[in-house]
Amino acid sequence: MAVPVHLSDAHWETLHPALLEAGTYAVDPEPCGPPWRPWEEIGAREAAARGIFAPSGNLPDGPAGTVLLAPGDMRGTGLIAERTEGYCLGINGSGGPNLACLGCGLPVGSRIDDCGHWQLVRLLERAVVRLPGPPERPVLSWAELFADGGPGHRLSGFQDIPAGVALAHVVVAAEGGPVEVAPGPVGELLGPSLAALLPPGEGALRLDLAGPGRGEPPAEIVLVPVHPQTGAMWRPSGGAVAVPLEAGLWAELAFPPHRTRLPAVGGLPTGVERDDPLPPHPPTRFRPSGKAFRHTLARTPAVREPWLRKIHDLVR
Repeated sequence: MAVPVHLSDAHWETLHPALLEAGTYAVDPEPCGPPWRPWEEIGAREAAARGIFAPSGNLPDGPAGTVLLAPGDMRGTGLIAERTEGYCLGINGSGGPNLACLGCGLPVGSRIDDCGHWQLVRLLERAVVRLPGPPERPVLSWAELFADGGPGHRLSGFQDIPAGVALAHVVVAAEGGPVEVAPGPVGELLGPSLAALLPPGEGALRLDLAGPGRGEPPAEIVLVPVHPQTGAMWRPSGGAVAVPLEAGLWAELAFPPHRTRLPAVGGLPTGVERDDPLPPHPPTRFRPSGKAFRHTLARTPAVREPWLRKIHDLVR
């Protein structure tokens, strides 16, 4: 599987589900875990070689290329008792690899399941040996992926994270100019944030949704789904700039779930009272994740341009 964009942020003091589905894995190309080095020590040149182009505080300097798994998929390992550091409800791997092979006793990776962290196992690249096994899951076509309305919404409670990632890509695509957001779900998702980050004015670029089953609307910037297995974007055939959006959130925008059981025509019969649940209304206005926004911008070379660096530094 492609590395989920949700890895770019987490909700503090919240128990998270497993980041990956059972039976799947992904490879994280970035360094992770201790030791942690301050930006001032790393410097802009070394950070750029790692694909980071704006100050990001302390950066992990642990191993790159770790293999991510759902915790329930692990076999043949045990916890290293003296490395079970955590915040309050689990372990977070902050002291280094906390899983050891039951056969040889060598550290092989870290289990992470504390609050404020995605539940996952990170296996060290050097500890993984690929062996023959059952065939991997076939890659679904776009039509198959969205045949039943799209991927499951396992992580639907964390939509602010993929929204923050998409917001960063839209700001980059706008090149500092105004953006007119199509009304409806896209406007509700990104409209207020774009209005706060980009200037108003004439010649605004239109932002809309495009993809399988939706076609290509008349817009200069389009939000398109990212295939969860391959990480490839759906590509428009026109001249619009494609902005990646996590497939589960894209499907929810493109094919809103039915929220009522009212008849398609007419009204309720006389004497029958409404008893279906009303649509849920959050207590506060939805906001894309600022951390995911900054994480994405910091890994975009364009952030070195003054106008974009200013936005990066502004958002918290």
